[in-house]
Amino acid sequence: MLDLKVLEAAAQWYVDLRDDGSQAHLQQAHQQWLERDPRHRQAWARVQKLDQTLAKVEPVVAKPLLAGIHSNRRDTLKVLSVLLMTGGSGALVWQLTPWQQLKADYRTERGQRRSLNLDDGSQLTLDTNSAVDVRYSAQLREVQLYSGQILIETAKDQLARPFIVHSAQGSIRALGTRFLVRSDGERTQVEVLQHAVEVRPDAVPEQAVHVSSGQRLSFSAQHAGTLEPARPYADAWSRGLLVVSDWRLADFLTELSRYHPGHLRAAPAIADLRISGIFQLKDIDGVLDNLATTLPVRVNRFTRYWAQLEAR
Repeated sequence: MLDLKVLEAAAQWYVDLRDDGSQAHLQQAHQQWLERDPRHRQAWARVQKLDQTLAKVEPVVAKPLLAGIHSNRRDTLKVLSVLLMTGGSGALVWQLTPWQQLKADYRTERGQRRSLNLDDGSQLTLDTNSAVDVRYSAQLREVQLYSGQILIETAKDQLARPFIVHSAQGSIRALGTRFLVRSDGERTQVEVLQHAVEVRPDAVPEQAVHVSSGQRLSFSAQHAGTLEPARPYADAWSRGLLVVSDWRLADFLTELSRYHPGHLRAAPAIADLRISGIFQLKDIDGVLDNLATTLPVRVNRFTRYWAQLEAR
């Protein structure tokens, strides 16, 4: 099995040769590196396979990484190394894990949470499997959400700079507030816990929507969506809890899966059972065992990470 250091070296050679591969001494040094260790050839084979993959994916996806070779070599090497660890065929991984997410300022893995105190005193909490960039300038305070969910509590800024969260679908401007933003696939959801925000979809920024405390809005890049009541205890995850009231069991397990490094599902026969309660996200195995004592279900664990609830 190839270790990370060998893959990082292969990524370094890829960047160097792409940047200045016409130099004879560089090509000779690369050949000597290949001949020094069989693992080097294996790693380089992954590089070549990855290069073929990048040639096939959409330019809008591949171009930012290749452009980064000249603008930010450290970030590019980091992304290449991660992709090489997947085997170099990474088209699927590439699409599911965008390069921006891999090199984001702040990230959490599945099941992790992270709280940050920003420079202006605002607080930012990342939910499971989330990634953000934070950019403060003389004019703006900006957070770019690439994936996952965040909880923001803005502080009063001495420079009176607007606080804006960007997602793939649009922007959310805080109006002195505490709010949640969640990005899933083609939609972004905002839930306001205090005060208000202003939402602008990317394709129709003139369709600004005012979302007040106790309201939520799900929007796409083309459509602003409809205001709905916010969910009770929507921010419970920031305290390590999942609070549900009369949820379908299948929906409950889908949400619980976001915090579990594996696969959870309900058999079709019990998918519509209803569930309410407060559950600890740090002990998902305990949650499943508890369900087996309170519902007519049993837990079938196929592996450590794959479990299915079935009728008893």
